[in-house]
Amino acid sequence: MSDPKPTALVTGGNRGLGLETARQLAGRGFQVLLASRDARAGQAAAARLDGQGGPVSHRVLEVTGAASIAALAADLAGAGTRIDVLVNNAGISGEGFDAEVARQTLAVNFFGAMNVTDALLPLIPEGGNIVMVSSGMGELSGVSPALGQRLLDPVLTRAALVDLMRSFVSEVQRGRHAEAGWPSSAYRVSKVGLNMLARLLARELAPRRIRVNAVCPGWVRTDMGGPGASRPVDKGAASIVWAATRSGPEAPTGGFFRDGRAIPW
Repeated sequence: MSDPKPTALVTGGNRGLGLETARQLAGRGFQVLLASRDARAGQAAAARLDGQGGPVSHRVLEVTGAASIAALAADLAGAGTRIDVLVNNAGISGEGFDAEVARQTLAVNFFGAMNVTDALLPLIPEGGNIVMVSSGMGELSGVSPALGQRLLDPVLTRAALVDLMRSFVSEVQRGRHAEAGWPSSAYRVSKVGLNMLARLLARELAPRRIRVNAVCPGWVRTDMGGPGASRPVDKGAASIVWAATRSGPEAPTGGFFRDGRAIPW
């Protein structure tokens, strides 16, 4: 009896980079679970991809909803599903800048990815891959040198990182985020946090040989990137798929990549 096809779960998979990532993974023979909060759009997207390689099916997931995350994890565990690849792609870029925009952006882009990963970790086997879809805007050049040093501290803990992300929202509310070293961009901060989370998770999960990497797909022509973006969606997704399909003892973990090449934090 042959081994079953590996399974990949892609969040925010009903359009843009998520949809193209799902398509490319299916083309490589993965069983793809395309997760999205919009059930109708997700089902339609999965139906378009199904049959173009590995099977593609839809799962409902609201990454900011604890009940939705728990329900998905319980459903997959009950079915005996193994998640060989988790692509945390769901993300938003809100208009304007205030404390509420900061809270909402971090809720999806940072806390959503963290909570989904934690819930699905029991289903990820040794040798699995976790990919955080990030952005070059998350490079530490966007924060003050002092804050950058704190974020890169080798003894930084998950709790300390979470506190820093929450403090950003608080400082925006108080009008003091710039004094604390933060930029006036919730999206940028959310990706800074996501990158640092990838580093921490890589360290936490090294004993299980689970690789965790952050990927910048570049400025891609999607609904979020806009029609003037410099890259086609298939090229951006290829960077994500590259990280998702690394294997073996020499495969990287705890890094930040674009087009298969390491880039600065």
